[in-house]
Amino acid sequence: MSIFTRRTFFQGATMALSAARVMGANDKIRIGIIGLGGRGTAHVGYYGRIADAEITGLCDVNQAARERAQARLARANAPKAKEFVDMRKLYDDKDIDAVSIATPNHWHALATIWACRAGKDVYCEKPACHNVYEGRRMVAVARETKKMVQIGSQGRSAAHKIKAMQMLKDGAIGKLYLAKGLCFKRRKSIGKTPTEPVPPGLDWDMFLGPAQYKEYSKNRFAYNWHWFWDTGNGDIGNQGVHEMDIARWGMGDPVSPKSVVSTGGKYIYDDDQETPNTQLASFLYDGFEIVFEVRGLLTGPEAGVTIGDLFYGEDGWMSVDNRGFTAYKGESSEKFAEERAQGDGVIQHMQNFLDACRSRDYTQLHADVAIGVASADLCHLANISYRTNKRLEWDDRNNKFVNAPDADKLLTRVYRKPYIV
Repeated sequence: MSIFTRRTFFQGATMALSAARVMGANDKIRIGIIGLGGRGTAHVGYYGRIADAEITGLCDVNQAARERAQARLARANAPKAKEFVDMRKLYDDKDIDAVSIATPNHWHALATIWACRAGKDVYCEKPACHNVYEGRRMVAVARETKKMVQIGSQGRSAAHKIKAMQMLKDGAIGKLYLAKGLCFKRRKSIGKTPTEPVPPGLDWDMFLGPAQYKEYSKNRFAYNWHWFWDTGNGDIGNQGVHEMDIARWGMGDPVSPKSVVSTGGKYIYDDDQETPNTQLASFLYDGFEIVFEVRGLLTGPEAGVTIGDLFYGEDGWMSVDNRGFTAYKGESSEKFAEERAQGDGVIQHMQNFLDACRSRDYTQLHADVAIGVASADLCHLANISYRTNKRLEWDDRNNKFVNAPDADKLLTRVYRKPYIV
């Protein structure tokens, strides 16, 4: 079975757990938010603007983060939510219908699987999973339990991107031969921080979860966990996965590439970061190619784009980013279509999730878990090629690389008990 499993798979899976509560048309969907860092706190604000939603639970391993989220609810004149340190306690709560997960990447899969098993629908931030194996399990469990699982690839709900992708599908620039995703997001050095005692109010063991135990340091916590292989996926799997998802979408959501090669390095800085700050990846398919580039150092835009996508066809090309899209045609690159963005699509993406929670139809989701996993998988394949320093061919039938056992080991991880996917 392809690692890039589409939404059509697992439809014949076992009968699901029944929902704990049947929601009426006028009922609010009661949301528990898990992970209350920068993105999770933003979730508090987003759901507070949606009439269909009511935040009834807040979960984080850090007491200070829970307090900040409660303060945000209070400023919005919303009722105080129940607080949890352990997400499993939140899952046991019958006053919560669905969860919104904004934990570090290494928790996404297990948090989603536990939630589905507990009868909760799930909105999970990108990337869908920390490694390839986890994505397979997430899709399987979502189908078995018949839970709605939306990945936070909100570009799929942004009106200008929907229009741009339809234009590509309709042949506006002819047959496509190349999509290039760009993540030229400035990232300054994180420096070096020593190990030190765990701060009061932080459950460090729960923060690490499935990852192997490491002593606490400031760089391994807060936002910088993105730059360590145990907990993050570098910027290709952080900001970059948004653009990887748009690249796949524009090319028709293709299944497995034939091969991948990724090179780069961590240049200029001497700091604690493990992941590259400069990376170039190429994925070969039959008849076209997807290319992705990460640059965290000082750089200029490409075709006017720093974070976004470029599509090239036989008749022209198109640029797409959060500001809008522009399409050009002919040898002289004459502009023939342009549209500015009217928002980033986050509220619409969350509303789409809530609508699917009512309809119980996962095909209604704009970024169903199978779509999110497929986009995350490209980031994982690129990182595996980078870490093994190899051009890798993919064996789609057997779900592994061709004659590359060292690369196969990186399709999953060694899990720390009891946090096992």
